[in-house]
Amino acid sequence: MNYRKLGRSGLEVSELSYGSWVTFGSQLDVEGSKKLIRQAVDAGVNFLDNAEAYAAGMSESLMGVALKSYRREDLVVSTKIFWGGSGPNQTGLSRKHLLEGTRNSLKRLQLDYVDLLFCHRPDPKTPIEETVLAMDYLVRSGQALYWGTSEWSAEQVTQAIEFARSYHATAPVMEQPQYNLLVRDRFEKEYAPLYAKYGYGTTIWSPLASGVLSGKYNKGIPADSRLGREEWIRKLMDENKLLTPEVFAKVEALAKVAKDLGATLSQLAIAWTLKNPNVSTTILGASRPEQLAENLKAADFVAKLDDSVMKAIEGIVKNKPA
Repeated sequence: MNYRKLGRSGLEVSELSYGSWVTFGSQLDVEGSKKLIRQAVDAGVNFLDNAEAYAAGMSESLMGVALKSYRREDLVVSTKIFWGGSGPNQTGLSRKHLLEGTRNSLKRLQLDYVDLLFCHRPDPKTPIEETVLAMDYLVRSGQALYWGTSEWSAEQVTQAIEFARSYHATAPVMEQPQYNLLVRDRFEKEYAPLYAKYGYGTTIWSPLASGVLSGKYNKGIPADSRLGREEWIRKLMDENKLLTPEVFAKVEALAKVAKDLGATLSQLAIAWTLKNPNVSTTILGASRPEQLAENLKAADFVAKLDDSVMKAIEGIVKNKPA
């Protein structure tokens, strides 16, 4: 396993990491969660991702049980705060919810602190100054070591960093955006100034576009698949036009490139994300041991993505931001 700096920070994270989104608490129970975390850690993964919203907190509880088997200093653990419940102060990035949500997450994770704490989405109803100062407090109090954003606009991130600097507060150092061969504009174009000016790190999610880039949906949506079980994800994919004949044709063409490299389609798609130097770590979300084993081998193919292969890929997807 290779390790990369989280942007300009001093923290090193495994280039492939493991997340619990849509799996822990819905597909995996305690034993299943422990088994896959063990498999990931044994392969060199040191970053484990979570959120208070995942399975309404159960995901954090399951991970908390699994983490008891490891030395705390060997792992980088994250959680994300925004959707904590249905009450008027249980959603968003107010000081109240950030402090209470973090406290509740730590209880479920059975940890004294998380390494990375994300604001799971931007909150237009809360002044960004309030959010920045609340996150600064959480870092200074030792409940989090670093804080960051998830799916914020570059303008919002810049506002947060500049406000933090002007008030000598702790600034965010990383973003958790979606990034894959089919979703590229924000990561590659909008965020480019954040990498250059601030050395902003990234922990990207959905490298397989919720499974589309694995090729398993080319001939329909299996009932036992993620899209088959999670209707809301399927609707989101439809809205983003990721389940169209045009997309499936691109996926089939990419499969031929992968075959020529001796890789699976999933391995090609994951390796492609790692080719980007602005990716600090790519979060995997496997629900089966064999799936995780396959995806963890993706790093072996990064070096094989030479200029000719990258050119071939671009010729297929035809979506490189201007």
